[in-house]
Amino acid sequence: MILPAAGLGTRMGKGSAEKAGTSRKQFMLLEGSPIFIHTVRKFAASDRVSEIVVAVRPEDREWVGEVLAREFPGDRVRAVEGGDSRQQSVENALATLRPDTDLVAVHDAVRPFIELETIHRVFDEAAEFGAAIVGVPAVDTVKQVTRGTDHVRIRATLPREKLVMAQTPQVFRYNLIVRAFQSARADGFTGTDESSLVERLDVEVSVVPGSDRNIKITKPGDMELARLFLQEQTARESQA
Repeated sequence: MILPAAGLGTRMGKGSAEKAGTSRKQFMLLEGSPIFIHTVRKFAASDRVSEIVVAVRPEDREWVGEVLAREFPGDRVRAVEGGDSRQQSVENALATLRPDTDLVAVHDAVRPFIELETIHRVFDEAAEFGAAIVGVPAVDTVKQVTRGTDHVRIRATLPREKLVMAQTPQVFRYNLIVRAFQSARADGFTGTDESSLVERLDVEVSVVPGSDRNIKITKPGDMELARLFLQEQTARESQA
């Protein structure tokens, strides 16, 4: 699986960055460990994940590799050089995988609360149909708008029953995701997630129900919720 972790974390803001000693959310500490380490732990706990590749900025590769080596001895987890965008980072990581790879999962480095059961369900769906993502139903009313220089105007209200909010992991057969990235590069297309690249090939992508707890930590307020979720998770594990 691939964990893109080369982002700059601009939405966290300067104040949060100073408190954490970093401007990048994936490296901020959550109860003593960087957020991306909590995320990697979830996939390392699955015997169905044979390899975990963390794509980081060139200047971070050495120390991230050292952190991963301490936490996960052996060669199952490794760091590779990412790119200036998520799409470039994932493509760089893809190039390091063996051609006989079966399925490739891509997961946000800052979604540390994905459940093992959900991981396995989306793996099963992708194994059967070729492409699957985790998603949750839209609960808010979604408006389609047009933007002017000094105004925003509503043009339509989209039916919620036809909408889902995409999460990760997003899982694809190896040959399919490689082809999707090659096509996107050839056409100069940049997607907001891996599924959007695969959809361009007229491939149907299945959706596996996700959870509201599978949050993406992007704003300062998300850290408080993350600490609460981690405390609850630790309590459940201690009682198991």
